[in-house]
Amino acid sequence: MVEHRTDTTDSASQTCWLLLFPIPRAMWVVLCLVACFGWGADAWTANIQIRPAEVELRDPEASQQLLVLDSELDGPCTDLTRQVDYRVADPKIARIDSLGRIEPVADGDTTIHVQHGGLERKVPVTVSGVEQPPPVFFADQVTPLLNKYGCNASRCHAKAEGQAGFKLSVFAEDLNADYYAIARQGLGRRVLHTAPENSLILLKATGQVAHGGKQRFAKDSSPYRRFFRWIAEGARWEESAGQSRWTQIEVDPPVSIMAAGGSQQLRVTAVSADGDRLCVTSIAEYKVNSSVMAQVDEQGLVQTTGIPGEVAVLVKFLDKVSVARLTLPQPTGEFHRPPENNFVDTHVWNKLQRLNVQPSGMTDDGPFLRRLYLDTIGTLPSSEEVRSFLANQDADKRTKMVEQVLQRQEYADYWTLLWSDLLRVNREKMSPQGALAMRRWLRRQFDENRPYDELVQEILTAQGSLLAEGPTPFYKATDSPEVLSRSVSQLFLGVRLDCAQCHHHPFEQWSQADYFAFGGFFTGLKKKSISEVGEVIVARGGEDLKHPLTEEAVSTSALGAPVADFDDVVDRRQVLVDWMTAPENPFFARMIANRLWAHYFGRGLVEPIDDMRETNPATNASLLDALAQHMLEVDYDLKAFTRTLLNSSVYQLDYRANDSNRRDQQNYSHAFPKTMPAEVLLDAISQSTGVGEKFNGWPTGFRAIQIWDNQLPSYFLEVFGRPARETVCSCERGVEPSIAQALHLVNSPEIHHKIHSHQGRAKELADSAMSPEQVIDELFLTTFCRFPNEDEIQLSLEAFHRPGQSRQIAVEDILWMLLNSKEFIYIR
Repeated sequence: MVEHRTDTTDSASQTCWLLLFPIPRAMWVVLCLVACFGWGADAWTANIQIRPAEVELRDPEASQQLLVLDSELDGPCTDLTRQVDYRVADPKIARIDSLGRIEPVADGDTTIHVQHGGLERKVPVTVSGVEQPPPVFFADQVTPLLNKYGCNASRCHAKAEGQAGFKLSVFAEDLNADYYAIARQGLGRRVLHTAPENSLILLKATGQVAHGGKQRFAKDSSPYRRFFRWIAEGARWEESAGQSRWTQIEVDPPVSIMAAGGSQQLRVTAVSADGDRLCVTSIAEYKVNSSVMAQVDEQGLVQTTGIPGEVAVLVKFLDKVSVARLTLPQPTGEFHRPPENNFVDTHVWNKLQRLNVQPSGMTDDGPFLRRLYLDTIGTLPSSEEVRSFLANQDADKRTKMVEQVLQRQEYADYWTLLWSDLLRVNREKMSPQGALAMRRWLRRQFDENRPYDELVQEILTAQGSLLAEGPTPFYKATDSPEVLSRSVSQLFLGVRLDCAQCHHHPFEQWSQADYFAFGGFFTGLKKKSISEVGEVIVARGGEDLKHPLTEEAVSTSALGAPVADFDDVVDRRQVLVDWMTAPENPFFARMIANRLWAHYFGRGLVEPIDDMRETNPATNASLLDALAQHMLEVDYDLKAFTRTLLNSSVYQLDYRANDSNRRDQQNYSHAFPKTMPAEVLLDAISQSTGVGEKFNGWPTGFRAIQIWDNQLPSYFLEVFGRPARETVCSCERGVEPSIAQALHLVNSPEIHHKIHSHQGRAKELADSAMSPEQVIDELFLTTFCRFPNEDEIQLSLEAFHRPGQSRQIAVEDILWMLLNSKEFIYIR
């Protein structure tokens, strides 16, 4: 790091020397001003850093990105990289552009002069390997260019059939095949050693020949020169059999605080096992996790919007990934810290304070009660329960209500439904008997509040009849080691291994070897038919899976863990469970903590909730760590964990935003409105109208959240997003509103029947002795769980005062209006 140092000794001695001579008063004023501004400038520029302090370029296509940063302690970082002036002492040795990127010209030494605000710094530069360049090799120097320009992306030459007869492996998974396709196939036209400029791969990439992917780089660019030299040297293959020597990449700055609307240039360095370092900024790949908050270009320049929060920039080079985290505080406003109920509030307020975002106030009692009931038990409170809660003056009434709701029988019904979705309880996959048996087992677990780690252990080690009450049918829905590998990792660990089945994961460390290593835990499972019992699952022994490319066995191991030891083990899955539920496991507790947080707060700390990786960091990492630790402290007691969430001030915030947090979508400064799940909405409509749903073949009185058969015909449930249970992803459940849903609520004959029913609530209220105002109160309490305001009362009363309209029609019209409102459909 090059830093400007203020030499106070020289300044002081010069000032003393001036005092020896008689100087006019006006001149003294000028000198004082110069001294003051000079000292001020020096103090300000003491924070300026230039990185790296020295530059070494070792081949003709090498480049080095400079960073010029002005950073204040605990404040925003100002990137000056594209604002300063650059000058090369000897342009015959090196050149630098306005972006701060240095490139070699000839062997030798020179200096880069960086000028800003009348001050200058110097960065020494050494260039070698231009006159006698080291050879270009395929894996380390050509493959990054294929990655950078999308040649081996699934939409281009890496799709199943390739493109125009030219096929590459997805994300360079098979370097041998890629090398052969480029250097040996195509009748020698793709690379022409005797005339590299006529190589088809260069003619198409530069747009000189028609190319479906259009021009990828210019003819005089560094990528062109590297490709050209590789071809001219004979299209070499590595002596290391195509293995890259780079073991990791570093991103600079890894963390920074930025002003709204600011920019930040990133610098990426590849590091080898022996400590060698190479700037790969220009050929790395970049992607932001929130395009609403920031954008990043191909050269690693991040441009932020004015929306506060945190942005993660995924950086990839070859198969190595890293991430830069940028904090974007709100520029104006004053933060007033609200009260804290528990550690959840502490972490959220800390984050909001850093961002200078003020949270909304607490929601009113009625909306809180409605949110609590629908989130926790998938059921609306009755109007009597709402009246009682609103009239209660106990200061701890919310805490007490949380406890009461957690003890309700509907808790087990609702969470059985949600976990039936995730565990694929599907009668077409499991058989009707198997699906019903597993549903009954699940409900018993939630009714008894079985610790989550024990529940998962029983699922993962299940054996026996596929029809008996228990979790064994899970192995009929997921019926191969490969399906189990990706299902178990995604569901219980939050690791999506799907991509690694065919190629190296594009955003994570997991390779094909990791995928098949994990699948090896499930190879000992066998199905057998036993008379009088039927099909059973047994687990005995097992074998390692083979890598699809090498056909060699891949030693079974958990994610990021050593090779599994199966000595004296009958069921391989037991070794997996022991690793998974160990306190030091980096995935298990975090995954269930994030899943529950997402359910109650409308958005996971990590999104998608089952895609937890280093390159997809949590929006509040310290909070997720604290929640995972809390899950361990309560011994995986899901009710105890939920109790903590529900009693936090954060959970009880109003959904309405203020001027400070209006644009915040990721930091929980206000409640996040959630659409009701299809089954919950149908039950809410039935409860509000007083007319239950009659499900085909089911006894009267069953609610939608109690139905185990997700294939039961129901247009309502289908249009409102009931999941098909084809995968373990929670994304199967539809949560986005649609025109079909709106039209169904407005026009559905089934809903109209419930509103107009002679046994329904509208008829009951119309025939009662209640005044119109009392009827309106009852309808609002039943649907919105609150009393109406004055405007709502006056608007509703108009229905009673229309000429020639009966009292019952007035009540039905008001009820229909309430059921079609956003306040009813959303949990907020």
